[in-house]
Amino acid sequence: MRVETVVLISVIISFGITAALGFVIIPWLRKLKFGQTILDIGPSWHKSKQGTPNMGGLMFIIGIVCSVIISVCIFLSSGGELQTDFSAIIKNRDNILIISSVLLGLGNGIIGFTDDFIKIKLKRNKGLSAKQKSLGQLIMALAYVLTLWLSHNTVWYVPFIGTLNFEKNVLTAVIFWVVSVFIVIGCVNSANLTDGIDGLCSSVTAVSAAAFIAISFLLKFAGLSIVSGALLGGVLGFLVWNHNPAKVMMGDTGSLFLGGIVTGLGFAIKCPLLLFPICIVYVCETMSDIIQIGYFKLTHGKRVFKMAPIHHHFELCGWNEKKICAVFSLVNAVGCVAAFLLCRFGL
Repeated sequence: MRVETVVLISVIISFGITAALGFVIIPWLRKLKFGQTILDIGPSWHKSKQGTPNMGGLMFIIGIVCSVIISVCIFLSSGGELQTDFSAIIKNRDNILIISSVLLGLGNGIIGFTDDFIKIKLKRNKGLSAKQKSLGQLIMALAYVLTLWLSHNTVWYVPFIGTLNFEKNVLTAVIFWVVSVFIVIGCVNSANLTDGIDGLCSSVTAVSAAAFIAISFLLKFAGLSIVSGALLGGVLGFLVWNHNPAKVMMGDTGSLFLGGIVTGLGFAIKCPLLLFPICIVYVCETMSDIIQIGYFKLTHGKRVFKMAPIHHHFELCGWNEKKICAVFSLVNAVGCVAAFLLCRFGL
């Protein structure tokens, strides 16, 4: 079976499972009273979202993981070019990249689930403390980078420059660890910041997933294309319930999972620097927050934006949530096209 067919299957399975789970998980979350708590720091009209079922990220986590497992089995059974022996799969560097990217998403999803559970069930609005969440993310990032190091996935391709092998000496090894951990934690938290209005993180991530599918075909990396297809189907299936007005929120459970798996896919193409254009909206959301806080402190109270992250700025400028999702997704698509062209002509 052609890999393109398997990718389409992975999209359909993930979409179907995620969308169908809405009929089960949303009523279940309502029954458990796992509703969204709206903090006073956001736009005042967000108070109308109070009580909307949260932790809906469980829907696409289940859909994506099931889709990956089923699609890989279909691919292998049809004679696909992946090792059928489990020990061989574990020894293959490319397979390690794919397995670890899913595990990175799951690990961060567990942190998000814990944070959401504390917020909602234990009635502690801020959930995990900043130190607790940061420690959990650091442990996940270190574990992921250790996996890359032990599997010798330490070569990065830099467009128009060439390859960088970080195992040359102690200095390059330190650079690899520091930069990798920074990218992982930064991208995961950026996805979390992007999840601020109905459908935004889902729609933006869908565009990034489509870009990874295109790049995987370019690199002829079957495993990457299957996981990317599952990711695309999962977030599209979630959008069925999460588009404005949202019937469910993904919560930190979902946003941290998405940040983790997207980061893993960036490392899987062996050019994590392309995460910057592929996830340009993630980057802008984070930078707007950093700029706002920094400028506020330097000027003792002045602001660059009406509110940060930047999607709130546009809300206060009069944009509705659907327009923000559409424009931000288009901006992300431009970044993804740039990344594809860099991959096509620069690697």
